[in-house]
Order: sequence, then structure tokens, then C-alpha cells
Amino acid sequence: GVHRQVLFATLGCFLGYQLVKRAEYVHAKVDRELFEYMRHHPADFQAAEKKRVGQLLEDFHPVR
Repeated sequence: GVHRQVLFATLGCFLGYQLVKRAEYVHAKVDRELFEYMRHHPADFQAAEKKRVGQLLEDFHPVR
């Protein structure tokens, strides 16, 4: 009946909340490890030189 639907809805919300919390924890842990690695090895992560839009795009040649 209705009491089962309420029970399963509550259970689903609880499990969904726990899964989202766990996923956020795992992603935060990976981010923390990657940023720590980047902080200890700055030579591997040099900022690329800035390019203008004209350097990124190919020359336009219309096809007729």
C-alpha cells in the first residue's frame, strides 16, 4: 500500500544522498591528490603560451 511507497521513497532518498556524498568525497580526494602532485612537480605543468585566435584557426579557402 501507501506505507510501502513512502518507505521505499524514503529509502531511495537516503541511499541516493549517501551515494552522492560518497561520490563527492572520492572526487575531492582525487582532486586533492592531483593538486598536491602538481604543487610538488611544477616543471611538469608549465603554463602554455597564449595564442591569438588567428593562430588557432586554419586559413579559409572557399570551395566553388
